[in-house]
Amino acid sequence: MFATLKNAFKIKEIRSKLFFTFAMLVVIRIGSQLPVPGVDREYFAYWFSQQTSDAFSLLDAFTGGSFLNMSILALNITPYITSSIIMQLLTIAIPKLEEMQRDGEDGRKKIASITRYVTVGLALLESTVMVIGFGNQGLLEKFNAMNVVTAVAALTAGSAFLMWIGERITEKGVGNGISIVLIINIISRLPQEISALFEQFVIGKKVAIAVVAAIIIIAVIVGMTVLVVILNGGVRKIPVQYAKKVQGRKMVGGQTTNIPLKVNTAGVIPIIFASSIMQLPIVISSFARYSGTGIWGEILKGLNSSYWCKPGQWVYSIGLLVYIVLVVFFAYFYTSITFNPLEISENMKKQGGFIPGIRPGKPTSDYLTKILNYIIFIGAVGLTIVGVLPFIFNGVFNTSVTFGGTSLIIVASVILETIKQIESQMLVRNYKGFLND
Repeated sequence: MFATLKNAFKIKEIRSKLFFTFAMLVVIRIGSQLPVPGVDREYFAYWFSQQTSDAFSLLDAFTGGSFLNMSILALNITPYITSSIIMQLLTIAIPKLEEMQRDGEDGRKKIASITRYVTVGLALLESTVMVIGFGNQGLLEKFNAMNVVTAVAALTAGSAFLMWIGERITEKGVGNGISIVLIINIISRLPQEISALFEQFVIGKKVAIAVVAAIIIIAVIVGMTVLVVILNGGVRKIPVQYAKKVQGRKMVGGQTTNIPLKVNTAGVIPIIFASSIMQLPIVISSFARYSGTGIWGEILKGLNSSYWCKPGQWVYSIGLLVYIVLVVFFAYFYTSITFNPLEISENMKKQGGFIPGIRPGKPTSDYLTKILNYIIFIGAVGLTIVGVLPFIFNGVFNTSVTFGGTSLIIVASVILETIKQIESQMLVRNYKGFLND
């Protein structure tokens, strides 16, 4: 990785892209400190400190502290992520969108344009709910129509601006613009969280205890990172042989290739879906000022990851089991709508391809489905381990670590993908130079 970056800085074109990306990231961090006009930031900081749910903590981690600061970038790119997932699901359900996706570059541009409009619509809806919901509780210094409209406009514009920056990074920077915007927010919280861990378990302790604690913390972080990298890079290659055929006067075909099936086929989507479903009732209750008493209050505690794995309160860890089931379910569900073995087997049959030892058509489809189900299970187990470890650590040791699970998978996958893109850009440039010579 470091060798790739070192070589990239030697190439003027790629060096310019890296500097442009860095400049955009600086703009984002500056924007995360600019407050929304008319907002009482002290009130919001106090309200945030009183929350026992990890729902808002995870949102703050994804926004790089912008949510806690109630800056103009408080919504960040979460509306874009949501709209992208919605569009991906609708592409499967709506034939017109599916046709657009198959139209090549033009179709993808139309879907991207629709995604932008959906993003702005979601940002407008979320900011309106947030400003009105928090406004009458003291978020706004003066709860009137003008301040509400101003705050909603600022939050919506901030989200749209970040979407624009992400697209510019994709176009003029190193690529993966939206993902890079997301990981810079997550990484910006990393020093603060590691510092908090060392303050709790290392600083002020006896030397022997401090050394052991430091070793354990570093080992857990390194171990989870290695697991995520292995999980992200694991691929099962299905060999495919293409039969030779006569085309004109030439004999074509006879090539051998493969179908790469990623172990973590669904990426981080299962964890995001599972977390969203678990936290939605808690977020609604917060907006409704529900005190959390009675049976419903106990259910909310079970859904709240802050109560999981706490010694003496193991009953609430039933929510953790529900969370694990949801992660596994969405791993299978999301893969089933993004990977169609029947369609792949039909395309292979039309092109004269076949898997050695497997007949074309339905037997190929059944074989791919069997292999895919096995791979999904392995990926779901690995994803569950990475996602659950932070909850166990937080519950047993009474900490509040948001960098782990979801955040770690996003950061590792985006960094690896960005490095690959930089390497491909360097390779393309070398080919161009060779041809020009």
